[in-house]
Amino acid sequence: MNIVNLYEKGLRAKDINPLNHNKYWPGKVIKKISASFLSLLGLLLPFFSCSDYLSIDDYFSDEIKLDSVFASTRYITAYMWGAATLFPDEGNLLQNNYTPGPLATDEAFTSFLSTTHNYNGMAYVLGEVTASSMRSFNTWGNLYKIIRKCNTIFNRIDEAKDMTTKERFEILGTTRFIRAYAYYNILVDFGSPILLGDEIMESNEQLPYYDRARSTYDEAVEYICDELEEAALYLPLTTSLMEFGIPTKGAAYGLIARIRLNHASPLYNGGDAARRTFGNWKRSTDKAFYVQQTYDEERWAKAAAAAKRVMEMQSAGGQLYRLHTVAADSDTPPLPEGVTYDPDYYKEWPDGAAGIDHFKSYSYMFTGESVIPVNPEYVWGKRSGAIRENTRMSFPQGLSGYNGMCVTQKVIDTYSMIDGRSIDNSSPQYPYSESGFTNNVQTFSGYRLNSGVYNMYDNREMRFYASIGFSECFWPMLSTTSSGQYNQTISYYYDSRNGKGGVSSVNDYPITGYVIKKYIHTDDAWGGDNARRMDKGFPIIRYAEILLSYAEALNNLDGNYTIELDGQQQTFSRNMDEIKRAFNQVRYRAGMPGLNGSEDRATVQSMIEKERMIEFLFENRRYYDVRRWGIYEETESVPIKGMNVEGTKETFYSKVVPNTSRIGARIVNKRLVLLPLPLNEVRIVSSLDQNPGWED
Repeated sequence: MNIVNLYEKGLRAKDINPLNHNKYWPGKVIKKISASFLSLLGLLLPFFSCSDYLSIDDYFSDEIKLDSVFASTRYITAYMWGAATLFPDEGNLLQNNYTPGPLATDEAFTSFLSTTHNYNGMAYVLGEVTASSMRSFNTWGNLYKIIRKCNTIFNRIDEAKDMTTKERFEILGTTRFIRAYAYYNILVDFGSPILLGDEIMESNEQLPYYDRARSTYDEAVEYICDELEEAALYLPLTTSLMEFGIPTKGAAYGLIARIRLNHASPLYNGGDAARRTFGNWKRSTDKAFYVQQTYDEERWAKAAAAAKRVMEMQSAGGQLYRLHTVAADSDTPPLPEGVTYDPDYYKEWPDGAAGIDHFKSYSYMFTGESVIPVNPEYVWGKRSGAIRENTRMSFPQGLSGYNGMCVTQKVIDTYSMIDGRSIDNSSPQYPYSESGFTNNVQTFSGYRLNSGVYNMYDNREMRFYASIGFSECFWPMLSTTSSGQYNQTISYYYDSRNGKGGVSSVNDYPITGYVIKKYIHTDDAWGGDNARRMDKGFPIIRYAEILLSYAEALNNLDGNYTIELDGQQQTFSRNMDEIKRAFNQVRYRAGMPGLNGSEDRATVQSMIEKERMIEFLFENRRYYDVRRWGIYEETESVPIKGMNVEGTKETFYSKVVPNTSRIGARIVNKRLVLLPLPLNEVRIVSSLDQNPGWED
């Protein structure tokens, strides 16, 4: 029986021996390359010439050694994966992070110091990042190093006489994906890149030779999508367990779907948001707008087509991607009663919410309980050491954690009640209350909700319990064998062991009264004998994102549009049956009712925005979503709130702005929509325009 079949029968990650994955970015196993050859690659010894995007190749010290690489298929393959190692761990979103991430949004906050401990998302919103001091966000040059290495392969691949036609196509397809992914990272964080095509810039030329202007946003989108389309022709449909993480057709198509949705969204598609943010931003060389100022509705149809292609991908076993689910068992709570809004709610999954365990279906994806490489929801994912290590930021200080990676009250209040109603419209059966405490222990789906929990946290949807640590929350930590280090109830009142007045380090307390628990397994522990943590995966693209993107794209259409993709034509319009089919799957997996089909466009958009905030909490989607929707300034202008961590149990449970100067110091400025280009780059290359609002 293969591992996929075992997984379908409920195999958990801890039931099998861990795989021995090497350090290479895609999980690609390279057994025959000698250690001396790998050291020769010199991956971390860059050589700069004029500008990072013009750097000469830094793998080898002279041309003869580079010639030796391109004489062998084996060495070219190693060279290609060597380029891929320069990408960051996509799960590294909190400390020394490559992109601003959750701490630069309204979903997260911390008292950890940005100045000494490099929580650079906080540094970004506190105004500590500038074009001349970019901290860990200075990835521009590194991404161009990747692009140059890929271009070197394109220019020299035919030198390997031992290469078969099949190997050539595989290497070119993967290299094209790696290069497109580098450009994608530039596009989403810095905006328009300099597009170099297959060119390798010569060294030792006069400065005017290197003077290249940035593309427009539209030009970059079309180039990157075209490159991904070409790459997909030669990428595998699926991979083996040992190759988990290498790019596949689905990874290429998933990135296209995300890029097309961004391109259709208000910030990049004319209208008020585009004019407000980019209305005066023109390319200095020809006065072309970097971002289009005229609305194009057809972009939504292209985004819908790109998402639907991923939804319809097939493997030998049927549908290639689907939402991760765990079958209901005796520990699964019954569906809430009295839901009438959605007539399909009580049907069996996937037509309704019955028959699955909603807590486990969501939680097991992130904690490491489900086998990572065969998760059918991963359109593209990777193992992430950063995710595993960063769980310590949430663990109680009294149990060897750092106790301060916080979720905001806004997120807490956005979670629905268990029957899908908002906290402002709760039902008599499942009421929301900001007074009193529970008086009995509840256990469901392997989760324990203590007696004595504040009523605000009772009757909430399953994703809330899977993701949030709150006062009086139960922490199992079952791997440790030390007494007092497992099965603990944790509170954050001022005078409690893990509260502001009880911690030994002044900043190691949860400043909002909540911590992120989404990636923490019941076995995970940091303190005591035998403490260990489960391996974690990070979903770069999840099938849930594809479903919600499809629903959003259709919802924004007024007319009918025929789109040709892969030689087939399909017509797209605001079809509520299709919108329901996509959106409701995500809701049903969470145990909540979906759309009934009568909703207007504004209501559906509002529900999608709320759903994405909750579903993708701490997955690095919120930072980009509020920007592409054109609501960044609106959302970030609302002060961060949490519980009153200055109070004892009697006064703790009130929603307040934390007592810290960092709240008032948070900057809301449209320049933060994009990272700045490094100042030294802008000043070297005269045609390289800086992003709006940043120093040049």
